[in-house]
Amino acid sequence: MYSLGIDFGTSGARSIVIDPHKTIVAESRVSFIQQDRGCPHAWRSALEDLLAALPDRVRSCLERIAINGTSGTVLLCNEQGQPVTDPLLYDDDRGQAVKAQLQELAPGDHLVQSSTSSLAKLLWWQREGLWDNAAPPPGWQLLHQADWLAMQLHGQRGVSDYHNALKLGYDVERLCYPQWLNQSHFVSLLPPVLTPGAPIAPVQPIVADRWGIPRTCQICTGTTDSIAAFLASGVTQTGEAVTSLGSTLVLKLLSDRFVQDLNLGIYSHRLGSRWLVGGASNTGGAVLSHFFTPAALAALSEQIDPAVPSGLEYYPLLKPGDRFPLNDPHLAPCLEPRPADPRLFLQGLLEGIARIEAQGYQCLSDRGAPPVQRVYTAGGGAQNGTWTKIRARLLGVPVLTSAQSEAAYGTALLGMGMMGMVGP
Repeated sequence: MYSLGIDFGTSGARSIVIDPHKTIVAESRVSFIQQDRGCPHAWRSALEDLLAALPDRVRSCLERIAINGTSGTVLLCNEQGQPVTDPLLYDDDRGQAVKAQLQELAPGDHLVQSSTSSLAKLLWWQREGLWDNAAPPPGWQLLHQADWLAMQLHGQRGVSDYHNALKLGYDVERLCYPQWLNQSHFVSLLPPVLTPGAPIAPVQPIVADRWGIPRTCQICTGTTDSIAAFLASGVTQTGEAVTSLGSTLVLKLLSDRFVQDLNLGIYSHRLGSRWLVGGASNTGGAVLSHFFTPAALAALSEQIDPAVPSGLEYYPLLKPGDRFPLNDPHLAPCLEPRPADPRLFLQGLLEGIARIEAQGYQCLSDRGAPPVQRVYTAGGGAQNGTWTKIRARLLGVPVLTSAQSEAAYGTALLGMGMMGMVGP
């Protein structure tokens, strides 16, 4: 029997089906136009397109389906699951307008104090007058993107997972909503929360019959896109980590203990009985693409000897400010001196980003996470072999390319019980 993982990202959606041996047996992709990023009808259409693209023989063998969505993308629904608001996307920061209410409701050092948190968006809807101070309309519910999409398949009242619910205020240490949320007048809006990958209900008969999916196929709770990408790497050992080398630099380390320092943007996701500790820097591939075309980047990288340091000490940023591993909103980029040789300049940039990566993992360790033992790489930078060798030199640990980097693959693993591989 097969497990289907579906990834809803910022530019489109992708599906991957795996068999019990974790081998990909089918995959498909659809793209979004800009205005569809926040349109539930477009999400549902994309979901249907992904199902339609799967071969009949694959759909007929589906046993589990799980979906990931962008973290912090939420919408309000009525009792029938119909949207009563437009979704607010992961990067929507209108929660700045309710900063005072957030500070009054939640502890001052809580993750939800961010203007883009799910809870900030919920308070913004209240501020806009969607309900009065007594209580929201009966049957209304806040759902994350992954929750709402799963509901289109199982047809039950929305259920969330503790990865998506973290930015809503869910206590991932005690596995419950905290008292300050349970005492709020909008507690009825909060979805029930299960372990990511847990079965919710069988697929609706009408959906099963339309697509030729077995009626016994279980729709499972999902996760966020970044956690799904981590799961795709196959990391299972404490001290192993995944560095995402995309436009920015994102670190995720598998830890045996909860670690948090919100002043540096460090927080922990629960991953079974262990923790996924992370931080993100503003440095990354966007700096490289600002100075070099992809062709020049590839050609010049081939000319660099990764074993011989450039002697340059850059802190590559496109504009002032970083939060991790240095917390300084005014931190100036350091891109000088700039040598005339573009090869040497590129090497200095690659080393600078790698040095920040090494400082980042040291920062996580200094705050209680285990020392990094091995780093897997996701994102476009994983393809640069010269950079990989530079990073291994500066990190002092093996640096490997993830066998799988697609978030949909990680979500398919989640559906078939991957959470059990990293702890109960």
